Amino acid sequence: MSSSYGTIFKLSTFGESHGIAIGGVIDGVPSNVSIDLDAIQADLDRRKPGQSEIVTQRKESDKVQILSGLFEGKTTGTSIGFIIPNDNQKSKDYDHIKEVYRPSHADFTYDKKYGNRDYRGGGRSSARETACRVVAGSIAKQILELKGIDIVAYVDQVGSVKLLGEVDYNEIENNSVRCPNVEDAAKMEYLIKEIKKAGDTIGGSIVCEINHVPPGLGEPVFDKLHADLGKAMLSINAVKGFEYGSGFDCIEMKGSEHNDLFNEDGSTQTNHSGGIQGGISNGMVINMRIAFKPVATLIQKQQTLNAKDKIVEMQGKGRHDPCVVPRAVAIVEAMAAITILDFYLLHNSRIDYPDRRRE
Repeated sequence: MSSSYGTIFKLSTFGESHGIAIGGVIDGVPSNVSIDLDAIQADLDRRKPGQSEIVTQRKESDKVQILSGLFEGKTTGTSIGFIIPNDNQKSKDYDHIKEVYRPSHADFTYDKKYGNRDYRGGGRSSARETACRVVAGSIAKQILELKGIDIVAYVDQVGSVKLLGEVDYNEIENNSVRCPNVEDAAKMEYLIKEIKKAGDTIGGSIVCEINHVPPGLGEPVFDKLHADLGKAMLSINAVKGFEYGSGFDCIEMKGSEHNDLFNEDGSTQTNHSGGIQGGISNGMVINMRIAFKPVATLIQKQQTLNAKDKIVEMQGKGRHDPCVVPRAVAIVEAMAAITILDFYLLHNSRIDYPDRRRE
């Protein structure tokens, strides 16, 4: 099983949803960087369950314990090891699916691949694993901030309710949906509550912006920056779509409309390229949009398949999100930070050839 992501800045995670703990090992962290543990915990709190009435009510403190790689508040340059204890498992909530495959979950595919599965909350395939990514991403964000690079993500759509008002980054953490507009956030929250009452779920999307990325990150062929950002986002549970820059809107545009014309300082008048051209960052804002499907577990009856290849009726139980996007904002930021820092370190590890550009 592949449990690692990254080349130089590399995260390896372990643990299951209902095990003793989840955790990870982060390699490639530069030495002598001051790390704010409170900032890591704050990011975890943005992702953790039970934070509002529109998310799963599983009560996990998600208190991270750093085991290695830090001394007197600074990185040592060695591996950072950490764990996050699981302290609110209710494994009996999953007894009813011990021999049943939930529709649109990883139950069936996991069993066919490995010949066994941990049915308690999905085991290794649970979104609980993403807490480990948030730890690594928070550390990556702190390192990137020293380079002047910052990342912000927010919810721009829940179901048919879209962000239409003015974007105010200061409002993102002031509402439970994490939408940067008060009026639109209220509409999204109302929809999620209504969907939850019906025992159903709803999808949504998250916008992520990466600011002040220097030009030159990424490769022109197989290691394109946008390709790895896409891989990072599509590795998040429930993600069904990824676009950057003009995305699918480019289909209806003419080349004369889509081309980003240059300014004398190398910036561009528009940013349909989304900050990346030819797989390489161009210095403009990298902007992405990530689509999340409705949560697969419904608190209503459905037909499904059991381990004996029989169609049976089941009803979801336990504690589940009616919509994942409010908690996923922290995960999107984390995966963006991990990817950008990895590419930054890769870029700076190259041989510094003489500048052969013409004067």
